[in-house]
Amino acid sequence: MQRVCFQLQVRPDRMAEYRQRHAAVWPDMLAALHETGWHNYSLFLRDDGLLIGYVETPDLAAAQAGMAATEVNARWQAEMAEFFVDLDGAAPDTGFVQLQEVFHLEDQLAAPQDSTATPPAAAPTTEK
Repeated sequence: MQRVCFQLQVRPDRMAEYRQRHAAVWPDMLAALHETGWHNYSLFLRDDGLLIGYVETPDLAAAQAGMAATEVNARWQAEMAEFFVDLDGAAPDTGFVQLQEVFHLEDQLAAPQDSTATPPAAAPTTEK
């Protein structure tokens, strides 16, 4: 399962409405997301409009293509596009900035342990 984290920027003057729209997403949109491989999907909104999204999917490109083929997604993206800055004409579900995962606890716990690995040296202290 691929873990995807992404960011967008919501217009400050549209944040209240953005929250309201996501409090009750259309049932057919929810079903389409689920059916096209968007799992464990969450959105987090900071007070300055920074939006962070997280989704787990077998294949992000296939999940995006699946949604692009639905009528409900076309309607949803058309309505949501006006809430964001810096999309340069892209739809929100393809115009986001994808973040690189640098750590995942379960992956490291499941990995074989290298008994020769040494932890990084501690930072020098300034105690006297």
